[in-house]
Formats: sequence, structure tokens, C-alpha cells
Amino acid sequence: MTKPVSYFAPDDPAGRYLEARPEPMLIKPSETALIVVDMQNAYASPGGYLDLAGFDISGAPPAIAKIKEAIEAARAAGVQVIYFQNGWDSDEGEGGGPGSPNYYKSNAMKTMRAKPELKGKLLHKGDWDYELIDELPPQKGDIIISKPRYSAFFNTNLDSMLRARGIRSLVFTGIATNVCVESTLRDGFFLEYFGVVLHDATHHAGPDFMQKASLFNIEKFFGWVSSVEEFRAALQSNANPAHKV
Repeated sequence: MTKPVSYFAPDDPAGRYLEARPEPMLIKPSETALIVVDMQNAYASPGGYLDLAGFDISGAPPAIAKIKEAIEAARAAGVQVIYFQNGWDSDEGEGGGPGSPNYYKSNAMKTMRAKPELKGKLLHKGDWDYELIDELPPQKGDIIISKPRYSAFFNTNLDSMLRARGIRSLVFTGIATNVCVESTLRDGFFLEYFGVVLHDATHHAGPDFMQKASLFNIEKFFGWVSSVEEFRAALQSNANPAHKV
């Protein structure tokens, strides 16, 4: 059997064996965070930003169901759950003006400029579009981090918060696989975090090939790919995984 990737000794009894591609991993629940990326009305609800911008959100409901399973498994195992919430202040200063590439590449900003009736209604803090969806409510002990860009490591306290808690492994769920999920995992890679995406608990912005391309890129260069079922099985296992090495 393929030797699992690990940053700690394989015979550490706190380790859990997570089946993943391109090889399995060993994770410690106490040093792992489940990341819930941008599960906001903007990205997952009819009438939200992605819907209004013309993206297909029909894949959001099944992803929501899987994310819920992953959250429940994480909480039961003592894994820290962290929600990301993407958006800006009312004048969009946090989003950057014409001097920022985000001004030109953010589809939310472009949609508001193209449709003046939507000005100030997409991804603005305090508005319905910005709020987390009702199906995945945070609970006591969960962490919510507001982010002004695709990557949650940009201009936030995410890195210091993770390091203060001794977290080394980041398990990603949410929207969008090809944008905010991938960019945050990439930045985490350069900061020495082990990133794994639960492919069935994510949804993409754009054609199906975009998610496949992102998962391929992550698997080959920046991290690992697993599923909710494998994640849940790893957390529920109380056995020392060393015998699977």
C-alpha cells in the first residue's frame, strides 16, 4: 500500500488515515480545520450574485448537502470549522478601485457596473447577498473570516489564527472550486499548509471542465483530493493507522 503523506510520525496514535489522491494522507483532528468557502446567498442561492451574473448554480444543492455532512463529521471529531465570507464595505473600497486588478476581474463588480440597478447589492456586507446560507449555520466554536479577495489569506488574520491553534491541515469545501477554493489552497501551500479538497462538497463557477481542471491542478501540484465519505471515515476511526502504511 502507498505510504501516506504526513508531517508527523506515522505511528503517532493521534493520526488518522485519509484516503486521497494522488496518495493517502495522515491527519490529526486537533491540527486540522474544515474550511467552508463562501457558502453565501451570493454563490449558492437563486437571485444571488452568481445567478444574476449568468452562472449555473444548479449544482449548489447537492454540494450543500455534502458540506453539511462534512461539517457534522468535523464537529463530532473536534475539528475546527472555519467559514469564509467574501465581500466588501458599502463603498467597495475593500474591493479595490480602478488601480486594482480585482476591479476588472471580479465578476460581481463587473455585473454591478453592467447593470446599474444592481449597484450596491452584490457581496456588500450586511446585505442578503453577503449572508451565509440558512442551510449551513455557524455554531458556537466555529470561526467566520471575512475576506475581500478570492484567497482568504489576503489581508486577513487567517494565517496567524491557524498558527495560534497549531493547525497544519486544511480540508476544503465550498464555492467555487476553480476560484476561491483553489486560490486559498494555493496560498496555503506556500505557507506550508497541507491542503485537501473534498471534491463532492464543492461547486464550480463555469462549465464542468473547470472543476475537473482545478482538481487536476491541485492533485498534481498543490495538494490532495478526497471525498466526504473518506473524510468522515478517517475521523470516525479510532485505530492507529500505521498498519495501513
